[in-house]
Amino acid sequence: MPYDPSAFPPFAVTVDLVVLTVRRHALCALAVRRGESPFQGRWALPGGFVRDDEDLAQAAARELAEETGLRAHDPATPAQDNGAHLEQLATYGDPKRDPRMRVVSVAHLALAPDLPAPRAGGDASNARWAPVEELLQQGGYGRDGEPMAPLAFDHALILSDGVERARSKIEYSSLATAFCPPEFTVGELRRVYEAVWGVALDPRNFHRKVTGTPGFLVPTGGTTTRQGGRPAQLFRAGGATLLNPPMLRPEV
Repeated sequence: MPYDPSAFPPFAVTVDLVVLTVRRHALCALAVRRGESPFQGRWALPGGFVRDDEDLAQAAARELAEETGLRAHDPATPAQDNGAHLEQLATYGDPKRDPRMRVVSVAHLALAPDLPAPRAGGDASNARWAPVEELLQQGGYGRDGEPMAPLAFDHALILSDGVERARSKIEYSSLATAFCPPEFTVGELRRVYEAVWGVALDPRNFHRKVTGTPGFLVPTGGTTTRQGGRPAQLFRAGGATLLNPPMLRPEV
């Protein structure tokens, strides 16, 4: 029997982005206010439909560039200026997740250093960075005196999964350096861990662990006083992508 496409129900594919950064010592996610139905006026994660001529990675990179101006870079190489770590997170296919039609979303996680205020695009009427704890709280999210409302679609679940992915991966990988500029101090890297995990870490123990894995951090030969006080040594991410032993997340 020849293949008959009409014998199968149609459905669309989208990409949703969990874009995380550290701003003012807090882990923040990019949220956009939907300008069109469904869920018009509600806050959501950025994303959009996959085009006919692009694969999933291309769609995610395009949406990232449109929403943030960032280029996705190869996860196997250190981040460069105006670049962001981008990786596939998970697939979400609940039949009722989108009231318009059957829509399967392939979510992606993007990490980048402190970013400027975002500009809304596409069907978004507004965009902002919001602390993830505010976005994920049970009552939902509101601003400027608005009533609290949950994130649109199943985006609270997607955001929660993305945050947990970031929190778990920095225990054993170099992922935390994606939140840092190309050159950073150990103190700045420690504040990334503290923001992502929501805990305070002992500076001496942290310094010993991240500098104890050969090739994990590489001295640049420079120093900076941007933290105040005495000049601090600058590092860049090295070729070692795994922390050995891993830095386990403190229990809270």
